[in-house]
Amino acid sequence: MCAACWTISMTSTAPSITGRSCSATSCAAAGRFRNERAARLMTGEPRAAIAREIALIAVEHGRVGLRRHGTELRLPVQEGSGEDTCRAVLRRLVGSGEGQLRLLGIVPRAGDGVPLEVWTARRLRRNSGNGEGLQWFAPADLVARVGSPVLRDPTTLAALTVASRSPLVPEWSGMSFAPVAAEQEELERASRVTLSERRAPGLPEVAKDAVRATSGPDQFLNPEISWLEFNARVLELAADTRVPAAARVRFLGIFSTNLDQFMITQIAALKQLVAAGRNEPSADGSGGGLTPQETLDAFGVRLRPLLTRQYRIYQDLAPRLAIARWDDLTDAERGRLRARCADEILPFVNPKALTRAPGHPFPRVGDRRLALLVALRDRPNSPLHYAVVELPQDLPRFVAIDDRGKRISIEDLVRASLDALYPGRIIAGAHAFRLTRSGDLQLDESSTANFLQAIEEELAQRQRQPVLRVEFEAGTPAALQDLLQRELRFEESEAESTLNPADVYVSDGIVDLGALRDIPPASSESLPDYPPLEPAQPFAPARSVAEQIDEHDVLVHHPHDSFPGSFERFISEAADDPAVQSIKLTLYRPGGEGASAIGDALRRAALAGKDVSVVVELKARFDEARNISWARSLERDGIHVVTGLVSIKTHAKLALVVRRTADGKVRRYAHIGSGNYNPDTALAYTDLGLFTANPEITADVHALFNELTGSSQAPQAKLRHLLVAPASLLEQLLALIDRETAAARAGKPARIRAKLNALSDSTVIQALYRASQAGVDVDLVVRGICTLRPGVPGLSERIRVISILGRFLEHARIYHFANGGDSGEAYFIGSADWRPRNLRRRVEVVTPVFDAAARSKLDALLTTELQTTDAWMLRADGGYDRLSSSFIFRA
Repeated sequence: MCAACWTISMTSTAPSITGRSCSATSCAAAGRFRNERAARLMTGEPRAAIAREIALIAVEHGRVGLRRHGTELRLPVQEGSGEDTCRAVLRRLVGSGEGQLRLLGIVPRAGDGVPLEVWTARRLRRNSGNGEGLQWFAPADLVARVGSPVLRDPTTLAALTVASRSPLVPEWSGMSFAPVAAEQEELERASRVTLSERRAPGLPEVAKDAVRATSGPDQFLNPEISWLEFNARVLELAADTRVPAAARVRFLGIFSTNLDQFMITQIAALKQLVAAGRNEPSADGSGGGLTPQETLDAFGVRLRPLLTRQYRIYQDLAPRLAIARWDDLTDAERGRLRARCADEILPFVNPKALTRAPGHPFPRVGDRRLALLVALRDRPNSPLHYAVVELPQDLPRFVAIDDRGKRISIEDLVRASLDALYPGRIIAGAHAFRLTRSGDLQLDESSTANFLQAIEEELAQRQRQPVLRVEFEAGTPAALQDLLQRELRFEESEAESTLNPADVYVSDGIVDLGALRDIPPASSESLPDYPPLEPAQPFAPARSVAEQIDEHDVLVHHPHDSFPGSFERFISEAADDPAVQSIKLTLYRPGGEGASAIGDALRRAALAGKDVSVVVELKARFDEARNISWARSLERDGIHVVTGLVSIKTHAKLALVVRRTADGKVRRYAHIGSGNYNPDTALAYTDLGLFTANPEITADVHALFNELTGSSQAPQAKLRHLLVAPASLLEQLLALIDRETAAARAGKPARIRAKLNALSDSTVIQALYRASQAGVDVDLVVRGICTLRPGVPGLSERIRVISILGRFLEHARIYHFANGGDSGEAYFIGSADWRPRNLRRRVEVVTPVFDAAARSKLDALLTTELQTTDAWMLRADGGYDRLSSSFIFRA
């Protein structure tokens, strides 16, 4: 009997192995598997014989004790092991070694690092006359600063990661705290501090010199933690009872889908760095001084309380959603649903045995696919066997029960119908779970002959990428969670898996609240929504768009200005205009290809003999398959399709129409925007677009298209007005900032205003710091990631950053530079955020805005947003404060 030829079975308490007969060949293979598996397990286990450290999490009256270390706060750490070492630490810090100690877990250290024991201490006897003392903080206060310059010690982060997922430290989930005893009240008040009362740590003088010492971890916030702060603001909208209930449900779903995408990209990248042994902070300090592993630790500590809050909000909204449980249904409803399940769902379900027996590979569950982990018995009291039932991905997550909006989740329905999949077996339990896999595409673009086919092949491999996260529904036995996690670590693709207990999450409700975004309201009374928006028509209906652009530039602001009535009309009229010779367009995320007004217009134009060229970016993450469909369909209809450039994404939003007038002259018309040419997102995102017939700008656009369609490399042409990345945008942006800096030093009016999705480029941030030091007022509206630290004395006290979130996703980009006053003011719009990827690794286009009416509109938009109170302000430590109605940003 060999160790690999077994079927997983389990008693009520722990897994066991049931033997099976096997052949000599399979035993030899199993022997190799057993040895390799044992070696992997041994290398991952901490060794008891070597030295250790302890980190002590002292908890008293719902607060956690930390020590000052310079400008940072740290948990008490001591060389040694076990209770004796912990009590010695307590005697030193609180004057007594008495207290209830519990071991939370052991953190293995990479390389030669010693294992870290993480202990919790409660019921302390604090002696005010002895001990070095601790400062006591509410867990919510600590969580909000984890990873910031105040709280980023590696050992502290590692210990808090263990505490954040331990049931022995319920304070992390926001449970109620014990009241302070009367005899402890005075001592408690004296030692209790809130981090919001502490000023953000200042910088040494050398770090403030942004001219000479322009890099360092103290100058920057961590981008991953900054992103999580953004998603926390999304969750705050879901919790806000002033927001319509239907929108609150959508924000709950957006929080989950945002997190999915961030896990698949950024968290996956960090885990790859750790697995490859590249666990060093960024050289320029732009990661806020954190290594990849420290970032993962801080991210996990801060994420878990947000997930707890998300499910509390869900429980509050659940009655409005009319999602029923199987046990709540009548017999008649159950009968109808079981029949429907047998006809419409089970034919697409493929159960897979969870076994290592010959002929049964370990089931591979797809990325973000909902599945059931099913426990089976052949007969009463026989061993448990396990199977995975993956649910169909292309079916709705919720199934209607009646015509009044009542519904049931597909996992509940399939769970209740498992006897049809396993006739004659006893269903002992079924628990929903979901895996998240890395989404990175491994492409060697320089040597790929067929780029489109190569991306298709990589997309097929995405389901074999390493597992990053496992989500279970509440009630899944801990032994089952551990079993699945261990097996997933040894999938064929995961020889270097980084999956560990910190990547396991238990949901207090349905798994994947992202599905809530697709729920139609049961009724407008139960789920009221925002009133419908009636967009304006920016072009008069009686005259063509081209005629009106000939007279002056037109700036549109979606969704307040109609997308069908502006951009779709622009392309459609060009397709049907006999005088139009060519149409050129970039597509980054055009959405579904069916029933597309833009696609239909391009096909009509090609059929009419016009020269139609479209740059379809196949590497638009999460939209690769849709964009492949667009590229193939357009190409079939005679359109010249370019599917991207080598090693760089085309993110620019450009359209060009070339027209021959009645007198034989060539006239060009261009659209340059911040948003995708997608009618769906144009309803939900705020974006800007400039229609212009300016001869110099349109000539720039034409020259740029010639490079995009005529070369496989990034554009390099020198243009008159357009700022194009990666060729010149960064250099020109720095020059614009430096011009404001020089103006301030010369005593001239100087101000920078910008509206962005994200700001994380260290070079740009250092230029903004120099501007602030010179006296330039810098006012920024940054929706998401911002690694700039505003308001730091001597460095950035003239910089203010707010974030606006609400009904629409803020997606527009605007740059404004005062340049000495009214006559020299410069306005720009375009597709580029101030991030390294946008300025260095993408084709981005930003255009100046010369038209007076358009500039006035941009000024009004910036002024309004910078004065709004419906926003959050960024603090120097990376946290955000929601503004009050009495707040005045800057006159």
